[in-house]
Amino acid sequence: MTAQADMVYGTVVLVPARNEEVGVFTSLESLARQSRRPDLIIVVVNNSTDRTEEYALQFAHDERTPPTVVLNFPDNPHKKAGALNHGLAWLRNAVGGRLDGRVGHILVMDADTELHPKFIERARNVIASDPEVGGVSAACFGRTDLWRNPWQRYLLGMQIIEYGRAARARYRTDVHTMSGAGSFYRAEALQGLIDWRGEVFWEDHRNLVEDYETTLALKESGWKVTANELCIAYTDLMPTLRELTQQRERWSRGTVDALRQRGWTKFTWHSITTMILGLFGFAYIFIWGARQLLAAAQYTVSTHPLLLLLLAFWVLYPAMRVRSLGWKAMLVEALILPELVYTVVRAYWMVSSILKSYVTRVSAWK
Repeated sequence: MTAQADMVYGTVVLVPARNEEVGVFTSLESLARQSRRPDLIIVVVNNSTDRTEEYALQFAHDERTPPTVVLNFPDNPHKKAGALNHGLAWLRNAVGGRLDGRVGHILVMDADTELHPKFIERARNVIASDPEVGGVSAACFGRTDLWRNPWQRYLLGMQIIEYGRAARARYRTDVHTMSGAGSFYRAEALQGLIDWRGEVFWEDHRNLVEDYETTLALKESGWKVTANELCIAYTDLMPTLRELTQQRERWSRGTVDALRQRGWTKFTWHSITTMILGLFGFAYIFIWGARQLLAAAQYTVSTHPLLLLLLAFWVLYPAMRVRSLGWKAMLVEALILPELVYTVVRAYWMVSSILKSYVTRVSAWK
């Protein structure tokens, strides 16, 4: 189908998809099940070598689905940012050159993501509640039962807990970054970025985290960004340690690169401080905290009640932080050891990402 210049779209969805033949149909189906359906879906098949385009076209040709355009972008030199800008350029051309006035909202979602059926309806309500809000980030949760052994089950379980904690922090404190899994933007805000710098998503080979860089750009141009606990996105998790490490190193490395490029500002100081405190936290756990925990476990109430209180804190506090995920997650956190092992993994990709940002060139990820 083709868009018409005289059309007005309440919500347009952009779905960049690179080698996502496994999940793209499920992601698009979650858009068809929305309580408030999108007026247009744009799938940008980005440097794919599998059957992603075929499955996206199959969805587009189904008369029961929302109007869908599939754009093939086989020679994209600018990673996901280039795919998103390609979709936005097509949309701008289709509606007469500008997004504001013709498009109300633009939802950007990954092709391995499944949205809650009321996501669009709820995100529109959040945007409508404050004219200064330029974007609403999803609260992301992990989805998968694809595990083949106890190690994979442990790895996926820890990611589920990690996503759950991050989702809670996202809507209760500060939005560090709009989630790539699901970000709902006011079209006026994105048009403002185009007017300001010529593009929404920064097309540079160094940009590994287009969602974080765009979040900073929105804040710098005067817009608020927020998150809502009811705007839920379910995203795939990494089934192996190698894939998990590669993913998180890319995210962390991209964040460090963006912070170094901008320096200390009123929009970056919180992220920089959080990263530094995180490194101190890792040092505390590995050097002093583990020794405290071991000492506390060796004594009884009658001899060292304060150490027992410390042990109780180490057990109860992590468990209470994940109570919204259910008793299984609380039990895993209360056991302490599973989280300590996963903390070692997190520390590795954090430290390696910082070092790589300073001493190595950006990878060729697309």
